[in-house]
Amino acid sequence: MSSGLYNTHKIDFDTTLDLTRLKPYGDTMNDGKVQTSFTLPVKDDAKGEEAARQIARKMGLEEPNVAYHAPLDKEFTFYVVYGSCVHSINYEDIHVMTVESDVMSMEETNDFIREHFGRKLVVVGASTGTDAHTVGIDAIMNRKGFAGHYGLERYEMLEAYNLGSQIPNEEFIKKAVALHADALLISQTVTQKDVHIQNLTELIELLEAEGLRDRFIVVCGGPRITHELAKELGYDAGFGAGTYADDNISFIVTEMVKRGIR
Repeated sequence: MSSGLYNTHKIDFDTTLDLTRLKPYGDTMNDGKVQTSFTLPVKDDAKGEEAARQIARKMGLEEPNVAYHAPLDKEFTFYVVYGSCVHSINYEDIHVMTVESDVMSMEETNDFIREHFGRKLVVVGASTGTDAHTVGIDAIMNRKGFAGHYGLERYEMLEAYNLGSQIPNEEFIKKAVALHADALLISQTVTQKDVHIQNLTELIELLEAEGLRDRFIVVCGGPRITHELAKELGYDAGFGAGTYADDNISFIVTEMVKRGIR
């Protein structure tokens, strides 16, 4: 009896994947399940929960459920909301600009430099402008590197100079010229009010004004940096989260060869 009962209540799940109408995947295909979190400047009470649900509906979530809520202060509450996204996107229409270069190991990069340049290359990096964060530039430049990826100071065929943080763009350029740099690495972590874009734009404008732009390979990186944004701002490449020293230097040395720089 029980076996027959279960068979009559069999549920058919949607298993169709249509990349032109792609939706989030939670438990089953096309269920659109997503989780989002946000803070509202209201008390942690029933009215606040309903406000969170209404916000979620405005965001395009069906049947939103407040999975978690906690007061941050008397008048501020943090919410975690779960629901089904009603929107979909055409995955096949997405075109992303990415850095096109094979990533080499430290040993392979050293060999590449010996073969193509026969000298040590000079790389100068810093967090320029008012940006006081050094985590990003240290991960790229310092010997120990980050997450198992050695920093550029450890490369035998590189002279790597980490100038630190809050370096004015004018001073950065002056130091790069004095060191006979081949490549400039600019890290930007602070992004409030798009200050990173303003600072990155200023650096390129200063290089162009002084007739120095073509003298260097210039790359930038940070949590909100994409290759597309970097190119729009006049950089040779941009590296975001999840990229390391080997990604940066592999691009730099191959780009120098493409341009015939020796």
